[in-house]
Amino acid sequence: MAQTETDGQEVLETREWVDSLDYVLSKGGPVRAGRLIQQLALHARRAAGVNLPFSATTPYQNTIPVPQQAPFPGSQEMERRIKSLVRWNALAMVVRANKIQEGIGGHISTFASAATLYEVAFNHFFQAQTESGDRDFVYFQGHAAPGIYARAYLEGRIPKEKLENFRRELKPGGGLSSYPHPWLMPNFWEFPTVSMGLGPIQAIYHARFIRYLENRGLKQSTGGKVWAFLGDGEMDEPESLGSITLASRENLDNLIFVVNCNLQRLDGPVRGNGKIIQELEAIFRGAGWNVIKCIWGSDWDSLIRNDRDGVLVRRLGEISDGQYQKYFVESGAYFRQNLFGSDPRLLKMVEHLSDEQLSRMRLGGHDPIKVHAAYRAAVDHKGAPTIILAKTIKGYGLGEAGEGKNITHQQKKLNEEELEMFRSRFGIPVPDDELHNAPFYRPSDDSAEIKYMQARRQQLGGYMPKRTVRATPLKPFPESYFEEFYKGTDGREASTTMVFVRLLAKLLRDPELGKFIVPIIPDEARTFGMEALFRQVGIYSSVGQLYEPVDMDTLLYYKEAKNGQILEEGITEAGSMCSFIAAGTAYANHGINTIPFFIYYSMFGFQRIGDLIWAAADMRCRGFLVGGTAGRTTLAGEGLQHQDGHSHVLALPVPNLIAYDPAFAYEIAIIIQDGIKRMYVDQESIFYYLTVTNEPLPMPEMPKDGNVREGVLRGLYRFKAADAPDAKLRAQLLGSGTIMYEVLKAQTILQEKYGVATDVWSVTSYKELYRDANDCERWNLLHPGDAVKVPFVTQTLKDAPGPFIAASDYMKVLPESLAKWVPGQLVSLGTDGFGRSENRAALRDFFEVDAKHIVLATLGALAREKKIGIDIMKKAIHDLEINPEKLNPATS
Repeated sequence: MAQTETDGQEVLETREWVDSLDYVLSKGGPVRAGRLIQQLALHARRAAGVNLPFSATTPYQNTIPVPQQAPFPGSQEMERRIKSLVRWNALAMVVRANKIQEGIGGHISTFASAATLYEVAFNHFFQAQTESGDRDFVYFQGHAAPGIYARAYLEGRIPKEKLENFRRELKPGGGLSSYPHPWLMPNFWEFPTVSMGLGPIQAIYHARFIRYLENRGLKQSTGGKVWAFLGDGEMDEPESLGSITLASRENLDNLIFVVNCNLQRLDGPVRGNGKIIQELEAIFRGAGWNVIKCIWGSDWDSLIRNDRDGVLVRRLGEISDGQYQKYFVESGAYFRQNLFGSDPRLLKMVEHLSDEQLSRMRLGGHDPIKVHAAYRAAVDHKGAPTIILAKTIKGYGLGEAGEGKNITHQQKKLNEEELEMFRSRFGIPVPDDELHNAPFYRPSDDSAEIKYMQARRQQLGGYMPKRTVRATPLKPFPESYFEEFYKGTDGREASTTMVFVRLLAKLLRDPELGKFIVPIIPDEARTFGMEALFRQVGIYSSVGQLYEPVDMDTLLYYKEAKNGQILEEGITEAGSMCSFIAAGTAYANHGINTIPFFIYYSMFGFQRIGDLIWAAADMRCRGFLVGGTAGRTTLAGEGLQHQDGHSHVLALPVPNLIAYDPAFAYEIAIIIQDGIKRMYVDQESIFYYLTVTNEPLPMPEMPKDGNVREGVLRGLYRFKAADAPDAKLRAQLLGSGTIMYEVLKAQTILQEKYGVATDVWSVTSYKELYRDANDCERWNLLHPGDAVKVPFVTQTLKDAPGPFIAASDYMKVLPESLAKWVPGQLVSLGTDGFGRSENRAALRDFFEVDAKHIVLATLGALAREKKIGIDIMKKAIHDLEINPEKLNPATS
């Protein structure tokens, strides 16, 4: 009895406090109420030591209360009809494709759950262009592509024939790519997002790059937003969450994440035993984001409003996502018994609702009123990025075919009964006798639906997605910037990294073009000798420099500035690569020809962030990736994890990447000059990978031979001819990068000690030679009887006598890729295997790429051609102090 009285008193006290708070809210508003709650908490802590339990989450209900919802500005009925048409055509596209060819694939369920999220944005928020010329950027969820195609079809942008060839791009007339791919659909898609996790991190750095452009005066600030539509399962990817603090630290209120929380990934629940919305809320609130939860639809408003004691919200917060998924597929009676049946008060709340009404209670992500209110609040929010967590049902509308079921992600087909149910549910005017074909349906151009769609998009500036190259070609940098590097260093030593930094500094000084260069560094500027650029152009900071740096009195102090040009990204190759992508695609996205130079430890490029590099290729990105401290043997002391001997091999698969391993200053100058011309003057959709090292070496003058420039760019030229071209014993030495100097030493040893005269060739790009040779071979195969095309490597080496010995600081497979086109025996020396901590000389001996091993390889090749005896080889092994029993570096 006493306990009952106590409970009653507690309920009464609670209601009195709630009534008092309601009074403060009505008189002073939410800001005053918030201050009062803070003061009460502070008083309780001081007076009685009451410490409120920490919670990074809010109750499991909508963040935006009904009175604060922005009014819905459009016709709900018209937009529902349009959304139904989009749903049908997206469904038909995938079903038809799989009827034509079993297993061609496609995804229905992601868009089915996200249709309202997209349609509200298309009709009211996605700005294709504002009066000031700015626009929004949208990273569409990759698996939702059918829905985006379906809308473009209704808008009249994609013909029906293209939809019929979904995932059949090689059909006559062309088709539609499986996912967003700018390389394949360069006038439509802007951002490849289906490699999950890449969309979120790219969106963050893109939003930051927009602020960079604005703060540097290259772009006016006009309020465009970056939207990223993501899946709750996608948030498991490290890239999805790894950079979210950058967005809040930089106050990126131009960034909006929309997470489609359908509670399912491919195999089952995202958090079957937990709550993904609450988990993400805690993560993003803790990171400083504005979090908007859009959980319950309007059908729930009256229930939650009448929940004076909070029993309903408490119950909704107790239920796991796995159980919610069960509710979605069961009847209204099951829903009533299992959710509301736990408490008589809950059953009382829903006694006026039938089981059918309960089963049709909408979630927030399927309610355009709730979604619109969330978007409006996000767009209007200032000072921080926003994430909207919208609760939906995966496969919404598919019914028995897969709504809310674990198999729904793989659903590709519907039988006629299921198609009929879908058609009837969404009111699609397709007759019964055509249902089995799942025909596309588009009303006439003068229909109310099409006219409404067109009017909404016209008011928002045009269609989306749409990719347009807006930048005009740049003028070439003056030749005078490059001439210095043709002369060499007159015996002074300089690393190729120093050469690159010197050239970059000169380009930055150009009064017209220098402002477009974007140096990007992941916390290694001093490693690469770039600290002089701190004073020259400054390090970008959105707030400037609010402290006095410890090295202020030095010449090269750490200078941050709001208009700084260097993006010093900290220890994140992935983030740096996203900045590179944002800068390298600004020619299309922003109409600005920014030229990114991203310099990093070469080991941490293709090996670590290859997926982002592949995405850059898909996006037709432009710019220079510069692999510093490159090669397996140039980085003394660092060892296995840092020494790169395979990045040029990993660069081979990227189709539009041009890769070079230069040895000399003039080669670097020629390559960068030509790269800027090809990308920014000629507007080619290519980008570059350039390796440089930190080994100081004398840089020679460029040979006077008029073919040198062509050879550097095409990948091969003769750097130094043999002193005795008529010698009896001849061979050819091919060198690259820093190993070129070992090749030159070997040339001298071979001539002086063994009477072998050799020409030395500089191979600047095995990839370019490989590409050219394959092009020629393919052309010859397809054009029998026509004049045969000869690969550049074959033409260049055709008159070179003797075997060919190729040495590089990379794996042997790199030179071996050219073996069939080299007119003679090819011997490859390379750095297969794990790195070691040692000095350069010991490393080159270990990997057998130093001068003495090049000499031995040359003698071995001559012995195989019966031009010298084995005894000479044995003597050379002894004289050169080579250990024949040493461990194989490739496997040790």
